[in-house]
Amino acid sequence: MQAILAVTVPFFALVLAGWLAARSGLLQASAIPGLNAYVLYFALPCLLLRFGMGTPVLELLNPSLLAIYLLCALMIVCFTIATSLNASIGLKDAAFGALVAAFPNTGFMGVPLLVALLGPTAAGPVICSILADLFVTSSLCIALSQLHEPQHGQGARVAALRALRGALANPLPWAIALGTVLSVAGLRLSGPIDTVVRMLADSASPVALFSIGAVLWRAGLQTHHTTRLIDYLPVALIKLFLHPLLVLVLGAAAQQLGAPVSAFQLMVLTLAAALPSASNAALLAERFGADSGRIARIIMSSTLMAFASFSTLAWCLGIRPGG
Repeated sequence: MQAILAVTVPFFALVLAGWLAARSGLLQASAIPGLNAYVLYFALPCLLLRFGMGTPVLELLNPSLLAIYLLCALMIVCFTIATSLNASIGLKDAAFGALVAAFPNTGFMGVPLLVALLGPTAAGPVICSILADLFVTSSLCIALSQLHEPQHGQGARVAALRALRGALANPLPWAIALGTVLSVAGLRLSGPIDTVVRMLADSASPVALFSIGAVLWRAGLQTHHTTRLIDYLPVALIKLFLHPLLVLVLGAAAQQLGAPVSAFQLMVLTLAAALPSASNAALLAERFGADSGRIARIIMSSTLMAFASFSTLAWCLGIRPGG
């Protein structure tokens, strides 16, 4: 456990540092969007580009891993919506709750954390989960959130198309695609271009984690003190415990049926599912008119609890960094 904590503590400490910087005013709220833009459009794409160049295509787009992960995501979405709907939580808010229950923070946190724990070979399964969540999970949940919208009966379709356009405008899948093309073509970056890409990639992890903390602080300003614990804590528990358990069980069943999924790939996918909720989901909830305060509480709760739950799961799975 000590070796695992030696990896996880600095990651979560950087999240805390970002939260404290924003709360104390050292990082102005107006600067947070710029910080996020740097990570999303410069640092993280360079990191994913480098991993895409060094990872075989079948690991980046492993059909079996994608099928397992997407099936689990669908089950989590359905279960979360079914257990969340009540007099105070309608379909729109339940759907966005399902989004944060099924969409881990693989981009800003998962890639660097899992690579630090398990080595560069962990990048392939994590990138699989990123693509699945960007294009399928988020589009599905946003479409479900709009089913009852009075838009001539086409609210869900319009919202799904809007979400898909947003995914296509996201630079992360394009960085992965470019890295894959370069890998297949046998090309490598060199000279000043390689140096710039490497420098930006090296900055992705610390800046992304710092940004998560700042985003969580800003999202906390939107929360309502009247929000009941029962309305958000169960969703955070689904994210941290049920989601990874489901991935592990269904993945093991798929292995027994002969699916070409290694024990290492399944372990990486399980740990990816055990990450806290994606921090940008609160912004999506606000954009589509859902209760962003409730979503922010789910994200904050899952992030706070993930330090213990994720580290414990990694230890239970027998991970020994540097061993």
